[in-house]
Amino acid sequence: MATQSEISAASLAQSSTYNSVSFWLKTAGDNLSPRPSLKGNVTADVAIIGGGYSGLWTAYYLLRDNPGLDVAIVEGEICGYGASGRNGGWCSFRLPIDASVLEARYGAQSTRDALLTMYATVDEVERVCESEGIDADFRRPGILNVARGKQQLPSVRKTYDTYVRLGFGDRNVLLTAEEARARINVSDLEGAMYSPASAALHPGKLVRGLARVVERMGGVIYEQSRVTAFEPGTSPRLVTDEGSVVARKALVVAGEAYLSQLPRYHRALLPTSSMLVMTEPLTPQQWSAIGWQGGECLNSQAYLVDYLVRTPDGRITYGSRGAPYKWGSAMKDPYDPATLDVMKQNLAAWFPALKDVAIADSWGGYLGVPRDWTPRISFDAENKVGELFGYTGRGVATTNLFGRMLAAMITGRSLEGLSLPMIGHQSPKWEPEPFRWLGVRYVQNAFRRMDTAVRRDSAPPLDAPLARRLGQQK
Repeated sequence: MATQSEISAASLAQSSTYNSVSFWLKTAGDNLSPRPSLKGNVTADVAIIGGGYSGLWTAYYLLRDNPGLDVAIVEGEICGYGASGRNGGWCSFRLPIDASVLEARYGAQSTRDALLTMYATVDEVERVCESEGIDADFRRPGILNVARGKQQLPSVRKTYDTYVRLGFGDRNVLLTAEEARARINVSDLEGAMYSPASAALHPGKLVRGLARVVERMGGVIYEQSRVTAFEPGTSPRLVTDEGSVVARKALVVAGEAYLSQLPRYHRALLPTSSMLVMTEPLTPQQWSAIGWQGGECLNSQAYLVDYLVRTPDGRITYGSRGAPYKWGSAMKDPYDPATLDVMKQNLAAWFPALKDVAIADSWGGYLGVPRDWTPRISFDAENKVGELFGYTGRGVATTNLFGRMLAAMITGRSLEGLSLPMIGHQSPKWEPEPFRWLGVRYVQNAFRRMDTAVRRDSAPPLDAPLARRLGQQK
């Protein structure tokens, strides 16, 4: 039998391992020691697969509105190990599927209602942080959606026109190159759209703080307990190597990209690697050289996606798509040295004045992408299974909304005021291999070539129309 000192040493070693996952977990404010794992067979009112934002928000609203409910969360590693502890820190009103696509699919009024719900969701995340004492560095710098080069300008204008058409012209401002440069000194800046209503936060502090709140409310969290299977039905059950949980009321599937490793969801989600780099704190002189005194969340129109955040302690976090897709949706190390080198070059290209700035940290993670980029939220009352996943990298605020909605569905509460047109939407499955690998790798390669053409201000590759069609939201 292990002594207390041996148990403490093992816990410390595990905590050190999780410290290396991301800067956010390392600076989350707790020691990351794993909670006890699931041993044996237990019963709960609601059993939740996944200890990230989706599972924790669902548990939070279930417990807030139904005191005494028995809620159990089963997490494969520790809370925040996945995308919730590795993301870029945006808390945005943007849904995972673009407003123009939503409008084409569901109509203008449904899209407007959904966006109003998302604006309110940013407020709700702030409210919960304040009321529950979660110090997540929540702040509201807004989003600056920039055009770097003339080829990116039409995309910014199209996005702005969509918001104006939907009645949100007062919440988004189109900026000329001169007006944008007054906010930030970015190379090749041709214009921008400023959206002041969005926020930024510390992802690790939010997910770890939310886990503590759920426990304080009576929820039970089992960590280092990887779910290997689950069974829907009148008494749904999730199974791990060392135990199981039978749910009386509902089983919630909230494992995001990691669900792709379960046979039931293997073709429902594509695990896509994303990587981030973080600088050392900049000097006052460096900040003066690049401006950015408002600390807005930044992104451009790059096909491979880029997004930047200024942290409260004066660092720059820069994120982009990461390692190439792996055969069979394998989720090996999301960290890719070649991608890291390109990201360092891209950060220097954004801010030539920072070409010699030191990179203090870097990490990678996986996000879940449905075949049509549409997130899944549903509750099958007959089989007692709720699902929420597929945020395509826009999940910090969306998970809050989905958690609230799913909690209401499970308990039969009204969804009044929570508008979302894609409830119950079932995305097509991803193609089987080898077609999945061939298609995804082709699009990744084509998008990389298309971004290179934009940076060089040269003509796009001949196959650009095909790549856009294959990679677009539908």
